[in-house]
Amino acid sequence: MNLEKLTRQVCSLVVETGKFIEQEVRRVKAADIQVKSLHNYVTYVDKASEERLVDQLSRFLPGSGFIAEENPVHQRGEFTWVIDPLDGTTNFIHGVPVYSISIGLLHGEEVILGVVYEINRKECYYTWKSASSYLNRHIIQVSETSKVEDSLLATGFPYYDYGRLEDYLHLFRHLMQHSHGIRRLGSAAADLAYVACGRFDGFYEYGLSPWDVCAGALIVTNAGGRVSDFQGDKKWLFGKEMIATNGLIFAKFISLFENWSHPSF
Repeated sequence: MNLEKLTRQVCSLVVETGKFIEQEVRRVKAADIQVKSLHNYVTYVDKASEERLVDQLSRFLPGSGFIAEENPVHQRGEFTWVIDPLDGTTNFIHGVPVYSISIGLLHGEEVILGVVYEINRKECYYTWKSASSYLNRHIIQVSETSKVEDSLLATGFPYYDYGRLEDYLHLFRHLMQHSHGIRRLGSAAADLAYVACGRFDGFYEYGLSPWDVCAGALIVTNAGGRVSDFQGDKKWLFGKEMIATNGLIFAKFISLFENWSHPSF
């Protein structure tokens, strides 16, 4: 398998799908918005985007499986595509210009390809196994910030799992006071892409799904960063939580999560 060629095919696909999403943003009406669960929305645009992606990816790699956000039936294979057809749907339906397409490819349990397309900025982030990470054909690297206190961080707010909210707010308060600031874009895929290119120095969130992070995690890693779950382990893909940093702040940052139920600050 030529992973570089496959990655570039996926890049072309997400750019074309992004054009479709862009043209629909002003056409979506309140009646088009469906509620999947608490604060979790979907539109015909999400579904149509996913159908386009699945159709073409099946042609790129016949026989592959799919883990896709809008399809409740996940079919694994030797190779499995992990797809978020519109990451940041809430932003999309409100006209907030931060939403993206995220596509990762698993070989068994290993992520071997990742593409994130931030639609409004027309920024395509991509990588494949043992390659550099790229933004629109230019190699990217994580930042060189060495202290959490000097870092600009990103997070996401929980929208259905409030069981850990007190711990989250405790940590959020600490980082507000001991960093350059915290941003919430509303698209975890975009957050990870921004860590990979050095705009953010670190990212953390819980309540995540594999399609939120599969592609972005590999892009961060191949740009020189580090990803883990809150315990520093490799259970981030299906573990519903993630830390991603430039690497230099990783040890200090992960230490803040060592006693998640009783934060160490």
